[in-house]
Amino acid sequence: MKTIKGLLFDIGGVLYIGDKVIPGAIETISLLQKTYPMRFVTNTTRRTPQTILAKLQKMGFPVKEEQLFTALNATKDYVKAQNGTVYTILTDEAEAYFAELTSDKPDFVVVGDAYTNFNYSRLNRAFRHLSEGANLIAAAKNRYFKDEDGKLSMDAGGFIVALEYATDTKALLIGKPSRDFFHLAVKSMGLKPDEVLMIGDDIESDIKGAMDAGLRAALVKTGKFQPKDLNRGIKPDVILPDITALRSVLM
Repeated sequence: MKTIKGLLFDIGGVLYIGDKVIPGAIETISLLQKTYPMRFVTNTTRRTPQTILAKLQKMGFPVKEEQLFTALNATKDYVKAQNGTVYTILTDEAEAYFAELTSDKPDFVVVGDAYTNFNYSRLNRAFRHLSEGANLIAAAKNRYFKDEDGKLSMDAGGFIVALEYATDTKALLIGKPSRDFFHLAVKSMGLKPDEVLMIGDDIESDIKGAMDAGLRAALVKTGKFQPKDLNRGIKPDVILPDITALRSVLM
């Protein structure tokens, strides 16, 4: 893949699972970083960008703040650009990240992976705000993710669809697979979409999203990957057992 000039990496499931680094992932990133500009893109919304960056650095990944693109900070940037206010259904940590933008009469309802903060009372309050004219934002809309115990857990997508159905509206999606999200990351490297390879474990958000945005895509068989993903009619440019195999493809 000699035409590739830059790399986008999903984080959870590609670099680590829970608190365990994928064997060889740190060495792979360190080696490839000598040749390729790269960005780390994630739909993780339970944690703030600062927490995600600190975790990566503590694990040993040579990631800088400007290399990290998260659905949460992209959502906050979007709301601020609209001079908007919010009601959020997020984790306590993520809600604190939006504290200065919250309002009793919000312009936007922002939903991400709220973990145990998903409940009827909060969803119904969101429903009422939407019914009164607020717009729905999906910071991320994934169906599920690989949890720290090694099993799949429900993500925010189902709850967002419930609000869409109840209010007969469509959420504005900020994170992957939004084309704009991919293009912002690509633009930050000064490259064109077809010069960038996206490496991810999610056949829909990572692989199809990237390809629809004009990028190349590599699917790794770690994280949330399941064999049935290969039967969905989505054809990655390359399929890898894990991130370490990327070295033989690019070098």
